[in-house]
Amino acid sequence: MPGSASLDAQLIRCRASTVLLRVSGESMQAAGIDHGDLLIVDRGLEPRPGQIVVACLDGCFTLKRLVAHQGRLRLEAAHPAYPPLELDCFDGARIWAVALHVIRTLEPGWGVP
Repeated sequence: MPGSASLDAQLIRCRASTVLLRVSGESMQAAGIDHGDLLIVDRGLEPRPGQIVVACLDGCFTLKRLVAHQGRLRLEAAHPAYPPLELDCFDGARIWAVALHVIRTLEPGWGVP
């Protein structure tokens, strides 16, 4: 079809380090990321403050914005009910991936578990 484009070419920088994750929860709603959305994340990118990242804290994954605050890195939700998480308060905390794109299903009942 003329004018068609590959989603891989448009959305994926490095196939080997890119994965899809399904969002669970509401902590990033104000950033436009809702429960049930798919995220395209890249594990090979160097995380920078201001980016939305997937972090592993105490063996659990969380999606938050990486923020530099008073000389320390922390994770901030885009929802007032969730307090900031100071990375140095967790043993072995690590940034697992950088979120690049959100894919949202528009048809009710499709893709949301």
